[in-house]
Amino acid sequence: MIRTHHIVPTLPLWNRLIYQFNATGLVSQVWDLYSEMLSCGVLPNVFTHNILVHAWCKMGHLSLALDFIRNVDFDVDTVTYNTVIWGFCQQGLANQGFGFLSIMVKKDTFFDSFTCNILVKGFCRIGSVKYGEWVMDNLVNGGICRDAVGFNTLIDGYCKVGEISYAFELMERMRNQGVFPDIVTYNTLINGCSKRGDFDRAKSLIDEILGLKKKKDCAFRKVDDVNDDDGTMNLEPNLVTYTTLISAYCKQHGLSEALSLYEEMISDGFLPDVVTYGSIINGLCKRGMLTEAKALLKEMDKMGVNPNHVVYAILVDSLFKAGSAWESFIYQSQMIVCGVSFDLVVCTTLIDGLFKSGKSDEAEAMFCTLAKLNCIPNNITYTAMIDGCCKLGDMDGAESLLREMERKQMLDQNIMPNAYIYATLIDGHFKAGKQDAAVDLYNEMKLNGLEENSFVVDAFINNLKRCQKMEEAEGLCKYMMSKGLLLDRVNYTSLMDAFFKTGRESDALNMAEKMAETGITFDVVAYNVLINGLLRLGKYDAESVYSGIRELGLAPDCATYNTMINAYCKQGKLENAIKLWNEMKDHSEGFLKLVRLKRAMDVLNEMLLWGICPNITIHKALLNACSKCKRADTILQMHKRLVGMGLKVNQEVYNSLITVLCGLGMTKRATLVLNNMTKEGISADTVTYNALIHGHFKSSHIEKALATYTQMLNEGVSPGIRTYNLLLGGLLAAGLMSKAHEILGKMKESGLDPDASLYNTLISGHGKVGNKKEAIKFYCEMVTKGLVPKD
Repeated sequence: MIRTHHIVPTLPLWNRLIYQFNATGLVSQVWDLYSEMLSCGVLPNVFTHNILVHAWCKMGHLSLALDFIRNVDFDVDTVTYNTVIWGFCQQGLANQGFGFLSIMVKKDTFFDSFTCNILVKGFCRIGSVKYGEWVMDNLVNGGICRDAVGFNTLIDGYCKVGEISYAFELMERMRNQGVFPDIVTYNTLINGCSKRGDFDRAKSLIDEILGLKKKKDCAFRKVDDVNDDDGTMNLEPNLVTYTTLISAYCKQHGLSEALSLYEEMISDGFLPDVVTYGSIINGLCKRGMLTEAKALLKEMDKMGVNPNHVVYAILVDSLFKAGSAWESFIYQSQMIVCGVSFDLVVCTTLIDGLFKSGKSDEAEAMFCTLAKLNCIPNNITYTAMIDGCCKLGDMDGAESLLREMERKQMLDQNIMPNAYIYATLIDGHFKAGKQDAAVDLYNEMKLNGLEENSFVVDAFINNLKRCQKMEEAEGLCKYMMSKGLLLDRVNYTSLMDAFFKTGRESDALNMAEKMAETGITFDVVAYNVLINGLLRLGKYDAESVYSGIRELGLAPDCATYNTMINAYCKQGKLENAIKLWNEMKDHSEGFLKLVRLKRAMDVLNEMLLWGICPNITIHKALLNACSKCKRADTILQMHKRLVGMGLKVNQEVYNSLITVLCGLGMTKRATLVLNNMTKEGISADTVTYNALIHGHFKSSHIEKALATYTQMLNEGVSPGIRTYNLLLGGLLAAGLMSKAHEILGKMKESGLDPDASLYNTLISGHGKVGNKKEAIKFYCEMVTKGLVPKD
């Protein structure tokens, strides 16, 4: 508007605009604004150039920033050089950043404490903490003032490399040199102790903060750091202190302690923030308590705390791993609706999850989208891509990604293959039967100076296990341990599984004992291997074995339920089997839903021998399992077989069958089932018609979907919100906007108000066809009614 009226903004306005674009993440448009400013005849100053340099460094375009400084005639200051040094350090190139100091000396540009702290943090990031300390000492000797930030950075660095004792010595050195530890110092040390599992020392630090070293139970007060008259710090724990401990407890499987501290924190007047909630949600997800994690997400909403990309990434990743891909996509949609930005962590999580849920094309599309989001893929992103290709058997694609990484390394983008990536490729080649290619990759890894890690060892163990070469697997483990490599939980689990399967039970149990001796805790996978092996021996009581998983605080998964129900049936303990079956349903983790159909039928047949007839839950699970083959005959035969086994046919059973068929677009078969249903005197309900409407839209039969809706009304069956959601979604997707508007009108006439889900459909549908005005109108209407997008 200003340009239309021939009003040229002044330099301060341009600077403010460019700064805001950079600060809010729109870094790719900073250069466009800068060019626009020049075209208006407004000359930049050093502040303008500093923002531009920062934007390039933030995007990882160090070469552009350096060329700009070298080739464009403009004044630079300490901030300019500090920004470039920061850019080097962000890319893991602290040594090059340190070399930049010589240019500052030649240009008579002074260093400051920011220069020092940026370099110290840069060296700590790459694990060169001692060199970072040397840099700080030398710059201080050159006249730079020490401050708490520099010391805190070094303390954090030493904590991360495991030198906790020296970190404590640094805190004493701070005091001796007149720099007093602040709450950040203590929080850093508490975090370091907590990550090592030294909770006693962490709590003693809190006692020290409060000046109550001898008192175990202390009431936290909501006060910040205060300087006393003698110059010492009167410190009080803050939200970060609590959150640090809560996060550590969650990571160390101390969920009950974390929740106890969470309650204590609230009672002491501290309201949890997004980091606190994220830590607990992470802990819940790791324990398989996804229902509780989702409930806590809703509590965040009630407390007015908006989930960030980290919280969503945790949930999305956990749901993908639990096999609930559709729920993951719901939370992904929530992120978009709520305006939560997708960072590299979220994108990498989605790439990994999409591959695991069989959506490889979408995963590759997400990888290609990274550049548009100004996200530079890192080793973890490439690992997810390479792992996905390997699981698909696309070894050529996986290796091409490895070579792409090597090319980027040559272009100084600091993306180099690591041992984890080689482990993924080696394992992929072994599974594809390409033994020589796997060994060649291992040799290439060694030539590149990379050492074996537990993942590489596990790839070889699993290959030797498949080849029935357990002596060689044992020899490999002993050799690796002699080189100083410690076996991890996955290695021990693989060996234990192999020994059980080859009949060497004593060796398998020996592996379990070694795990306990080395302090490696069992996870649900390791425990499943153990209980499978023990129960197969027939020497152990099923109930005592199962109670062990509960005593360890582990949540049983579908494999656990599968094993235990089999064991109880074989032992004739039907009451225990039914009890476990009900427990399984309560957790919405029915093993039939996720295991192979043949295995499910084996368990079902065994239960029938003891007089247990199939019910609606078994019917649904087996039909879903049959639907994987996408053949109507198989699904219908399974239905008839279950009816023959004693399944009582009712409306719910027919609805399950019709829903499965329509979910595959088999509406003709579903209509025949509906006809049989009505002949038997069982009437169709809203669920029945909803399934058919969904199936017709899925098959692009718009007219048939609308005809089913009309039939539904003629039969006197009232459509529900779900019905209208399906109708509007299908019509909007087909671009039939006027018909969708008509249906929406009929819905409102019937007295139904759109819910959050329906609004989401309307907003998404109009948005996809470019009707932004309508999408915004519905969004505003939704917000006005106090609705928030839900599941």
